[in-house]
Amino acid sequence: MDNRDDTTLPFWRQRPKPIGFEIAYRLKSDMLEIDSTRKVDQVRLSAVEQVRFIYAPSNVSSKGFRTQLRLSDGRTISFGNLSWRSLTDIDRDDISYHAFVAALSAAITRANPKARFRAGKPYLLWLALALAGGGAMLMLSFFSLRALQQGATAAAGLGLVLAAASFWQVWPMIRLNRPRDLESGEVPDDLVPGRQAA
Repeated sequence: MDNRDDTTLPFWRQRPKPIGFEIAYRLKSDMLEIDSTRKVDQVRLSAVEQVRFIYAPSNVSSKGFRTQLRLSDGRTISFGNLSWRSLTDIDRDDISYHAFVAALSAAITRANPKARFRAGKPYLLWLALALAGGGAMLMLSFFSLRALQQGATAAAGLGLVLAAASFWQVWPMIRLNRPRDLESGEVPDDLVPGRQAA
């Protein structure tokens, strides 16, 4: 959110790609206004059937998180906490992101008390990620063990380094994206960082 605006309506601005326009999301009563510079869309919050929070690291940051809204007509709206300033620079404003997501979640709950709130990836996608990550770790560990048995310590060391790097990258994706249901309007701190202490 940006306090330079004259209004008090909650909003979030994000430039989701290094090249492209900034997108502004603004809450207006029971509507979410999405201004992509080229056009302005208005979405009724009562049409939001599901809110999903996920951990979504980018190529240049491991601190990426996304909020996804699924509408009754099948469309999805997705925005995250990272905004590109240039081809090499990313802005991260977790406090404003959390404040907007909390206000949006509360507004969705008021507009559609039946909206479902979920954390993490859908179960089958999460299971595939966990199996692929676990399988890769087992293969690298087996490779390192075999290399050690054959006296190839450099290859074994390389395998261990790759296993450690893979674990460092994959484990947060598995742990944070574990599928779970949330209470209506709940905003999980592990997937929406930036909550300020009361």
